[in-house]
Amino acid sequence: MNNATYGVTPPISFSDPTSAERDLNDSLIKELKLRGSYESESATLKRVEVLTTLQKLTEEFVYEVSLKKNMAQGMANDAGGKIFTFGSYRLGVYGPSSDIDALVVVPRHVTREDFFATFEKILRGRQELEEINSVKEAFVPIIKLEFAGISIDLLFARLDIPRVPRDLTLDDKNLLRNIDEKDMRALNGTRVTDEILRLVPKSTVFKNALRFIKMWAQERAIYANVYGFPGGVAWAMLVARICQLYPNAVSAVVIEKFFQIYSQWSWPQPVLLKQIEDGPLQVRVWNPRLYPTDRQHRMPVITPAYPSMCATHNITSSTQKIILGEFHRGVEIMGEIIAGRKQWSDLLHRHDFFHRYKFYLCVVAATKADAEEHLKYSGMVESKLRLLVQKLEQVEGIELAHPYVKSFDNSFYCKSDEEMMSIVNTYGTLSGDEITAHLNSSKKGEKQESEIELNLTKLYIGLRLNLIKDGEKKLDIQYPCADFFSICKNWSEFNPDIHFIQIKNVKLSNLSSDVYIEGEQRPTKVTKRKRSLTKDEGKKKPRSVESIVPTS
Repeated sequence: MNNATYGVTPPISFSDPTSAERDLNDSLIKELKLRGSYESESATLKRVEVLTTLQKLTEEFVYEVSLKKNMAQGMANDAGGKIFTFGSYRLGVYGPSSDIDALVVVPRHVTREDFFATFEKILRGRQELEEINSVKEAFVPIIKLEFAGISIDLLFARLDIPRVPRDLTLDDKNLLRNIDEKDMRALNGTRVTDEILRLVPKSTVFKNALRFIKMWAQERAIYANVYGFPGGVAWAMLVARICQLYPNAVSAVVIEKFFQIYSQWSWPQPVLLKQIEDGPLQVRVWNPRLYPTDRQHRMPVITPAYPSMCATHNITSSTQKIILGEFHRGVEIMGEIIAGRKQWSDLLHRHDFFHRYKFYLCVVAATKADAEEHLKYSGMVESKLRLLVQKLEQVEGIELAHPYVKSFDNSFYCKSDEEMMSIVNTYGTLSGDEITAHLNSSKKGEKQESEIELNLTKLYIGLRLNLIKDGEKKLDIQYPCADFFSICKNWSEFNPDIHFIQIKNVKLSNLSSDVYIEGEQRPTKVTKRKRSLTKDEGKKKPRSVESIVPTS
């Protein structure tokens, strides 16, 4: 029995699992295997090979930059450089389609500019490289790449030390001295992941419970930090806290308690894995008593590594309601699973986002340029979507603004600017196949010399409305839309000749079949489905709505 105390409070129970709980846990593992949650040994070995290659490329990068800065060859050889991993790969909960989050750590004489110039050039020279996109202006600057069939997010951090040996660890807080905020944020990922693993009682129990919760959150479409839902590290910390409270429990019990406890949690009381630490730096640490913005966090989950930050600061009023609704659903279904009336698969039923609301907004980002340029622009629009959600929440008549956690993409070659704008104007309400059928455009194939390349992304927000006031049914969302357009057009790289942004009002019956064919993996033929309404949806809604939605 493990009677050690973990976390900021004593455990709720030290009880060992019963035979019924062990049987329930066996069925949980069986369900995870059935759904392909675990990667094959050969695929895992391939990841190790790719990371070994990246380590060699990191040392080559530091060596090359060192020589350029007039360092002697011996010192340049000794300067080092190291790849660290974090996120799902480092936590050991990755699956066949998971990417690898990695961090390139370098000594003080290597700069971020070197990373985006020299290291990117080295990567582009490798035959294993399939795709690469640099996002220099991101909150945490990043190079996203597809390398030997594996997606990798590559961050950069420079330490104020003369060399970075292969045996360096990042647990010493003094390594954070004399570095900038971007380096600090990049280092935080690895440091937080290592702390989480150190703070859980039984790593195998934690990993299997987290595998299931991540799968559940993805199936229920509540897994995406950029859209205002918890991201991977937040879900990991939420599961880790339950493991601390039940140190001897099996994974199935951890999942049961996960739903019970978080459905009743006194938000905004923070979830902490350990007491918030002071450190050697004059940097901001999460403190709602000191910082007004920290008091606005609705469901704070605080990182355990110094300097502690809130991993869930993006959660809005609407997304909080959606998350809590899913916690309560989890409690109900877990009760049925324990009673033997339902299976683990019932908890993992696919979300009904595209059947839940009568009205949707479709945000269309279009780029008259190649895919790499569009990836930068659409990524920026995607990162700002939660600001539109927050503005919509303040509009009278909108009870809920629910962002969908994935984008839908298409690309075309057009014969004229007129045809291009026709596609942009219809993309929010027609599917890619419908546009191809009705216009003289062709989906991506061999580009002809005179053709224009057009890349498009659409993002959806579901709206729950309560419009009846003074006998009228009106919804004016001109201000939040106009404000969102201004935010997007103020992007430092925005070019009105190649970047376009629109917002469309879409009814449930007119949702593009792209939603089903590309995003939901449903049959190509889309039919209307009868469904039972929830209590809130069953309230009388207007048959039509007058929406004022500017197009750009």
